[in-house]
Amino acid sequence: MAIETESTAGDWRTAGGAAAHAPPRSPAPATGTGLGTLLRPIRGRLAIALLLQVAASAAAIVPFIAVVELARILFAPGPVDPGQVWRVAGIAVVALAARFALFGAAGLITHFADNTLTLLLRRSIAARLGRVPLGWFDDRGSGRVKQVVQDDVTAMHHVVAHALLDIASAVVTPLLITGYLLWADWRLALVTLAPLPLYALTMALLMRGFGDQMARHSEAMARINAAVVEFVEGIAVLKVFGRSGQAHRAFQKAADDFRAFFLSWMRPMARTSALAYIAVAPPTVLLLVLAAGTGFTALGWTEPVDVVPFVLLGLGLAGPLLALEQTTTRLRTAKAAAERVGEVLAAEELPPVVHPEAPADEHVRFSGVAFGYDGRTEVLSGIDLELRPGTVTALVGPSGAGKSTLAQLLPRFRDPTAGAVTLGGVDLRHIEPAELYRHVGFVFQETRLLRTTVAENIALGRPGAGAADVERAARAARIHDRIARLPRGYDSVAGEDARFSGGEAQRIGIARALLADPPVLVLDEATAFADPESEAEIQEALSRLVEGRTLLVIAHRLATIAGADQIAVLDGGRIVERGTHAELIAAGGRYAAMWAAHGGGGGPGGTAPEPARNDTDGASGGAGAPGKEAP
Repeated sequence: MAIETESTAGDWRTAGGAAAHAPPRSPAPATGTGLGTLLRPIRGRLAIALLLQVAASAAAIVPFIAVVELARILFAPGPVDPGQVWRVAGIAVVALAARFALFGAAGLITHFADNTLTLLLRRSIAARLGRVPLGWFDDRGSGRVKQVVQDDVTAMHHVVAHALLDIASAVVTPLLITGYLLWADWRLALVTLAPLPLYALTMALLMRGFGDQMARHSEAMARINAAVVEFVEGIAVLKVFGRSGQAHRAFQKAADDFRAFFLSWMRPMARTSALAYIAVAPPTVLLLVLAAGTGFTALGWTEPVDVVPFVLLGLGLAGPLLALEQTTTRLRTAKAAAERVGEVLAAEELPPVVHPEAPADEHVRFSGVAFGYDGRTEVLSGIDLELRPGTVTALVGPSGAGKSTLAQLLPRFRDPTAGAVTLGGVDLRHIEPAELYRHVGFVFQETRLLRTTVAENIALGRPGAGAADVERAARAARIHDRIARLPRGYDSVAGEDARFSGGEAQRIGIARALLADPPVLVLDEATAFADPESEAEIQEALSRLVEGRTLLVIAHRLATIAGADQIAVLDGGRIVERGTHAELIAAGGRYAAMWAAHGGGGGPGGTAPEPARNDTDGASGGAGAPGKEAP
């Protein structure tokens, strides 16, 4: 999954030691799960816009009232006073101009406010995603994260830019019209208002259970998003094995399920809502007003001219209410979106450093470390491990033994649930992130490249690095020649005019780490996806990277780590064996069995075979300590 934002929060993990990014300069919205909470940074501007909209709604009624008064003047007995006519017409023109000016100002304020909120939310989400534990993503698919970052933030646009103004107009306009009509003739006013209770009752019935249905709608959309992401990301592999239809069927099923749900929800609502609209439609109201006005005039209860305001303004009662129904639907959608955004903004992140300390050296120690993803089931238990400065420590063991989880504790991608990991005698939880990543770097098995220049990708771990330093790191990582062949060299943009194979991207990741120059380095399966030619170049680049560093390696081929200073064998989240290659072979335990299975020969001091593609780590792969030979 890749989320492209202006912030690169989270991408420091592949930088081999880049400093943590600073929070956005603009004030971030308060975390929470409510729409009102998220709107807090722009609440003042929205209040001003609402006041302007109320004034605009009032001004919009004045021209209609002016027409009624002109009718009274023109149909009154005796000569017409031109001055009075011009005064009324002038008031109408001024009110109409004021209405457009106030309405335009209110819309401009809300649109600027929406732009501010969108920027704040996306920056805050990106920053939060960069601080949450990696395990947070394991419980959420790419489609769900994309929905929050893109779709849910966008869903709030209508509420901020339009809906609040529509609601103000829908409330103020009918109230003012009703007050005027009651003043003009309360009996005709009651007749004009008669369809509204029927409409309100019908809509109330339609809205029952709307919240639950919207939740189901959001879940169905999330499933479609996830199916699309999985289809795009997995189509190449599925096509290779002739299973492209499988990915298409998964997406088609998600789309069909959404269609079936949506039709079952909307079909009964369509019939009822159609009847509600007919009851308050302008032709219906017009016929009702004309019939009642004709009857009242015939009975002598009112004058013909007194029917004019009901013909002009009575038709305007339903319009705002119909708009309010659509706005209410979008408001509910936005509230559901705001809850999901709020959940991300409130996601638990790694605890901040309260009293920062600086490590004395690069001595790493795991003391009584335990870790569990869900707080109940432990993945690691009772881990005691020491990494002395300048030594190589290799982690081996079957898939699921906890090697990657243990390695992720050192760069503090997660915090242990028990025990402590220390660097230079200081608990990692007491070291500022910027300080920690000056000491600890990480090279993943799969390097993520940002959609920016190659030079900036390499300099991610040291943003102020000059062009000469970037090129020197690229040469050391054996990737300079490939970059030089690009259309714009180091100025080429990854994903546009620069496309790299997995092995090439891995060497860019190594260049990042070389430029960042961390004294402690974690290698997590760094050659897992490399072809033999790329692997040789990666191994050569790694040999330069690891010189003189404290190294923690996740090994997938025992031959590459046979010369490590210590090897820790994990199984079931515990270290079951520890020692040098020769000591573990002599012990005849699990490591010896793994070595024999790899063709290492039977007996202590067996000669390391040539690197084989066998994988003791199941689906995972890795790199050892280049330059170390078996005894």
